[in-house]
Amino acid sequence: MEHLKLNQIIWQVVAMIPEGKVATYGQIARICGYPGHARYVGTTLKQLPDDSDLPWHRVINAKGEIAFPVGSDGYQRQRKLLENEGVQFKQNKIKLLDYRWE
Repeated sequence: MEHLKLNQIIWQVVAMIPEGKVATYGQIARICGYPGHARYVGTTLKQLPDDSDLPWHRVINAKGEIAFPVGSDGYQRQRKLLENEGVQFKQNKIKLLDYRWE
């Protein structure tokens, strides 16, 4: 599949994640029909322009953590966006049982 087409599918799926919920990179890849392509999802989201209104911040890793290094600008930005939506953290983790989008 052409990368641009896969990118568009990823963007459409990420756009569907409701406020206050999260999805994992692997979950997005599976929904798109590309299990095992979690890193590609991350790369695609990393390339979004800064002014994108796609809710990229709702995508986290399979451990329930933000993928940016703790304390980095990216980490702080993503955590603040999630907390503003009511997502709670416990020791830098999100409880996927409570917040995972199904």
